[in-house]
Amino acid sequence: MDRNPSPPCSDAEEEEGDAVGNTVYSKHWLFSVLTRLIEVIAPAEPDPAASPEGARTELDEEMENDICKVWDMSMDEDVALFLQEFNAPDIFMGVFAKSKCPRLTEICVGILGNMACFQDICMSISKDENLGQVLLQRLCDSDSPTLLETSRLLLTCLSQPEAANVWVERIRENPSVYDCVCFIMSSSTNVELLVKVGEVVDKLFDLDEELMLSWIKNGTCRSVGPSVDDSPEELPDFKIVPCILEAAKQVRSDNPEGLDVYMHILQLLTTVDEGIQAIVQAPDGGKETWSLLYDLVCQELCQPDDPPIIVQEQKTVLASILSVLSAMFASQTEQEYTRMRKSKSCFFFLIRILQYMEGCGKRAVDSSKESEQEETGRTDVNEEDFHLKILKDICCELLSNMLQELTKENTLEGLHQGHLNEQTCSCAFQNLLPLYFASVESFLEVLREADQTLADNLEKRFPSLKVHT
Repeated sequence: MDRNPSPPCSDAEEEEGDAVGNTVYSKHWLFSVLTRLIEVIAPAEPDPAASPEGARTELDEEMENDICKVWDMSMDEDVALFLQEFNAPDIFMGVFAKSKCPRLTEICVGILGNMACFQDICMSISKDENLGQVLLQRLCDSDSPTLLETSRLLLTCLSQPEAANVWVERIRENPSVYDCVCFIMSSSTNVELLVKVGEVVDKLFDLDEELMLSWIKNGTCRSVGPSVDDSPEELPDFKIVPCILEAAKQVRSDNPEGLDVYMHILQLLTTVDEGIQAIVQAPDGGKETWSLLYDLVCQELCQPDDPPIIVQEQKTVLASILSVLSAMFASQTEQEYTRMRKSKSCFFFLIRILQYMEGCGKRAVDSSKESEQEETGRTDVNEEDFHLKILKDICCELLSNMLQELTKENTLEGLHQGHLNEQTCSCAFQNLLPLYFASVESFLEVLREADQTLADNLEKRFPSLKVHT
């Protein structure tokens, strides 16, 4: 059976006035499905298919087929309004309270998620305190499809400004949400679920710094989390950073967009001092975070055999990763993992990005000239320029910090390997001057000890350096 079968042909044409809004769907058919749904969760007589506790654990094929059709149909605003008018959310509340059937719960949450795509219905769902509390409880469900649909519903509501504030406040007042989200991030292997939960966390942190701060500081008490039999289960004291890292490791190979989401969450953490400290003062001193990010930039992203245009494609994830590395490097330069002998590959990676960006910049100028009369084309180029500028600024800040840490030994090794030469140094100086003059000057002094000729050539190419020496 298909997951979401196509909606049925309606008999609305035969029965005048039976159509739902401007659709061809039948009011009578929809009403009959909702009625049968009520009977499923509150049967008049014991059902042979019911569990010993008296609740059905599986849907019969016909009912599942019909409720899946409603799920598809609920993407239509007229159908969503009809369901709202006939109190479908209240019926679904009964499902959540009484049903032991994971598939039925998943479908009902999914229908609510579709309905929430429409602003007025979203506000109605969001303002229903009982429904809101019950939906948050779904985050403690042990069923991955239900968790996925619950996360999708929350993200939909958080994406609508008027409803977002209601949900942020509700989540702030429900500590169990933190526990459930951390449990998912740290233990799930379902990539689709991890990506959606990551999007929810990313949106929450972006919307409310106070909530982010409370989650950063959380994890000091024992918590009650989900279990298969719905009995309380004691969970470990979750810390937000290790949970984010675990989820990022799961999605990195299978879902580039998901990796982007989790790197942005880490970047948001570094916007507050508490977040930086949560990263660098972990039990391992931040080594795991640095190792993951370092591995991404040195082994996977923007590699030497990639075309320069790759910077355009990876600009957001690169900006997030380099922003976190920069914050860590600036705050923990005494840590072993941030010392130059361990991070020299990252140093050369930064120069490569700047070189690639120069190539992208030339392409963007050529593209702008070719489409000079096309307003939309100019807007796209400007937007690309904006994001690339952010990446460049972050890249230059980290590079300037690393330049000051370079030793003669590091420099000689870079010269020997061909990473440091007049071309790469010129690219670095061109981007760093004049803002990071002190860093460039510091590096030039080290370079004189390693290669006097190269240092002299660079001074000739950048006269402002010779004036100050």
